Amino acid sequence: MERREFLEKLGMGLGLSAIASPLLFTGCATADTRKPNFVIMLGDDCNWDDLGCYGGQAITPNIDNLATQSVRFEQAIGSTAMCTPTRHSLYTGIYPIKRGGYKNHSAVKPGTKSIVHYLRALGYRVGLAGKWHIAPKESFPFEPVGGFPGNCVMQKTPPHDLTGSKEFMTRNAEEPFCLVIASVYPHAPWTEGDRSLYPPDSLKLPPNWLDTPETRSAYQKYLAELTELDRQVGDVMNLLEEEKLADNTLFIFASEQGAQFPGNKWTQWDAGTKFGMLARWPGKIKPNTTTRALVQYEDILPTLIDAAGGKPPANIDGFSFLDVLLGKTDQHRDYAFGLHANVPEGLPYPIRSIRSKQYKLIHNLLYKEPYDGKYATRPSNKLWMSWVEKAKTDEHAAKIVERYIHRPEFEFYDIQNDPYELNNLIDDPKYAGIIREMRSELEAWMKSQGDTGIDTD
Repeated sequence: MERREFLEKLGMGLGLSAIASPLLFTGCATADTRKPNFVIMLGDDCNWDDLGCYGGQAITPNIDNLATQSVRFEQAIGSTAMCTPTRHSLYTGIYPIKRGGYKNHSAVKPGTKSIVHYLRALGYRVGLAGKWHIAPKESFPFEPVGGFPGNCVMQKTPPHDLTGSKEFMTRNAEEPFCLVIASVYPHAPWTEGDRSLYPPDSLKLPPNWLDTPETRSAYQKYLAELTELDRQVGDVMNLLEEEKLADNTLFIFASEQGAQFPGNKWTQWDAGTKFGMLARWPGKIKPNTTTRALVQYEDILPTLIDAAGGKPPANIDGFSFLDVLLGKTDQHRDYAFGLHANVPEGLPYPIRSIRSKQYKLIHNLLYKEPYDGKYATRPSNKLWMSWVEKAKTDEHAAKIVERYIHRPEFEFYDIQNDPYELNNLIDDPKYAGIIREMRSELEAWMKSQGDTGIDTD
């Protein structure tokens, strides 16, 4: 099916000129002295490499259009691959153990400040539409904005409505705003969207998955919901244009984390922690560009504070990548750090990781135990059980299942050449020096965070 036919079937309402033509870039800051507005749109359990603009199979014309107007991040890494701690990272700028709230369905430490406090102090209204999944309220006193569903596990998700977002954005033209729109797409159970766009037999599966009918069926449903996320992004983009707000708005789209497939969410592999991110700011950000700057969710808050003319606080872990957005540098971090605490999503299985642009070191602290996931490895997960069954007679399938359940104490990968982390190089003497250095940096990070390791899970 041709692209035009896809768009007509989806009813996206985009003219081809809108898809093909990025906004003009002046190459320098404009004379406009107003503080910028901020709109952050989040996916929910969305593989970055499924998005069309990252070469994926999902039909995402609006996100792809946004990419032509944005800088696209190629090395954005979450410190966790679970919903609650990822959002805590985004909103507080603090790494998981130090702030608390590092497990799913958990709360940050009392007194922890968030994006709401910092931007309100700079004169902003700060609202949140859609999914919350953060706690306690005192740390996240967002103004609730209606119109986007907030329950990510409904069997039937109601349609979104822009009335609340429009009222919030246009309430006071003299007052800058920050609006987070947190979609529930494409979080499982994957009940929405047009599945006919994705015939299961035509789908290309990533190499860290097993090819079973159950896998293809689940992937079809997931991709259909990802296209629903794209529809929401397009509607918000159109709203900004209609209200003449786009030119003074820094628009950030982030895919959140890996989807609920074995080997993605709830891991420290890139398939779980890496996220797609696009940033558009007309006249400030050069459109249709990419950056390999290594950034984390913790860096977004200080970047917004910096862009608003404030000074990021010294007691957070993130630091501003405003110069990356403005095209002044392509460097940010030397390392990205990560952790996984498996409780309450399964039996204890603490993991720590450190990642550069080329290499990843993972420390599985309870490596002698099998990995257990409440939604990943138990008999109720028919997809996983199809993998287990295939592994009984297929050598490759047995290796994929074994990789997931029984992990060595340390894993080391060349992620430039092995992006799905299938070839563990931990015993290769060629990398001994790099491994020593990264292990030392990881241990120093854990100490700085007050991270005592196994007992945290």
